[in-house]
Amino acid sequence: MEGTAAVILAAGKSTRMRSKLPKGLHRLWGKTVLDHIIDACFDAGIEEVVVVVGHQADLVRETLGDRVRYALQEEQKGTGHALMCARESLPEGCRCLFVMPGDAPLVTGEHLRPILEEHTSQGRTATVVTAELPDAGEYGRIVRDGSHVRIHEAKNRNAPPDVLAIKEFNTAVYAFDPNLVWDALDRVGNDNPQGEYFLTDVIGLLSKETERVAAHLSPDTPVWLGINNREELSEAGQLLRTRILKRHMHNGVSLVDPATTYIDATVRIGQDTTIYPGSVLEGNTVIGEDCNIGPYAMLTDARIGDGVDLRASQVTGSEIGNGSRCGPWSHLRPGSKVGEKVKLGNFVEINRSTVEDNVSIGHVSYIGDVEIGEATNIGAGTIFCNYDGKRKHKSRVGKRAFIGSNSTLVAPVTVEEGAYTGAGSVITEDVPADALALGRARQVIKEGWAEKRRARE
Repeated sequence: MEGTAAVILAAGKSTRMRSKLPKGLHRLWGKTVLDHIIDACFDAGIEEVVVVVGHQADLVRETLGDRVRYALQEEQKGTGHALMCARESLPEGCRCLFVMPGDAPLVTGEHLRPILEEHTSQGRTATVVTAELPDAGEYGRIVRDGSHVRIHEAKNRNAPPDVLAIKEFNTAVYAFDPNLVWDALDRVGNDNPQGEYFLTDVIGLLSKETERVAAHLSPDTPVWLGINNREELSEAGQLLRTRILKRHMHNGVSLVDPATTYIDATVRIGQDTTIYPGSVLEGNTVIGEDCNIGPYAMLTDARIGDGVDLRASQVTGSEIGNGSRCGPWSHLRPGSKVGEKVKLGNFVEINRSTVEDNVSIGHVSYIGDVEIGEATNIGAGTIFCNYDGKRKHKSRVGKRAFIGSNSTLVAPVTVEEGAYTGAGSVITEDVPADALALGRARQVIKEGWAEKRRARE
């Protein structure tokens, strides 16, 4: 929405997390807590996002990158002070200012959009988002007096019993008219035990001066709850995980057992693909249509084509083309590209290699730093020896070649198009096209040798 900006307050240290990382950099299903919040803002149509940083500010900037603006709160003097620190970082012409806490990763654009529309369409000075809990604990309570609204802090439960009995609480999500909020912030004092400038005081101050301050009561209480410790991080993760799994199922993906399926928020899966139990799909993984993935597959930053059958295998930073079969128990390491209609047998490992279409690689083979041409057969037990103790070396196998079972190819070596290697051969020199290479000792039979040996025992 034109003229909108959001400020995310993420400068605090959060000692209750007991972590070396800032709270907002903890990860939930492929994204940091802050990334979830930033994405929600952009999905809601907010044009610019400013993140207020303080504790480990450089690490936060490095992790989030340049898609947001930053403001520095060098000394943490409360939420009101944090927003004041962001003033100079906001874009010119901002007509609606959202303020978000840096620890609410379950909020989505769908939750923010109606609040934004309600705030702007009714020309409000301020809107505070609220929710209800039977016992709102240390959340600030929403005190209503006719048309006026104020927030009573309940930290350490130092509030009157009648206030603590209020179920409606402050979610720390606000929408402001930026032309009026700065003046109110300038008038907020820090006469409290913490010596901090509370943003909550702005709501009461503005509500006394205008009737255009309102509380938006949301029915979706869990999405607004913040994260203060590892237990709450885990609880939020479980809610987010359920949301992710439901989204994929609604989009036409079959999950045989959602309870044992783990999918990052960043993963994309095509229609009519089936994910079997025990599978973990991470990072920027993209899976095509009509695939069978798992059981016990682990895919990280993988690109899987349509109609792929991948059983109990691991793929990291690699690509598998349409109609290929992989595993069980195969491993594609980063930088590998497998073409269409390729067969990878049991316990095949591929590393930094390119395998073209219609190749078959038998079980218990290692393919390292190799280019393999289309329609080639790699027999079971084949090893490409790509490391000489100091350096890695590359090999190439041409189209329609046949590498016999248990061959050992010592890199760098080239097997040209249509060539064969005999089973059990050690190949140390290039093999011309359509040639047969044998690199094994001649078989010798000594009749009666075993009987004589036993006689000596």
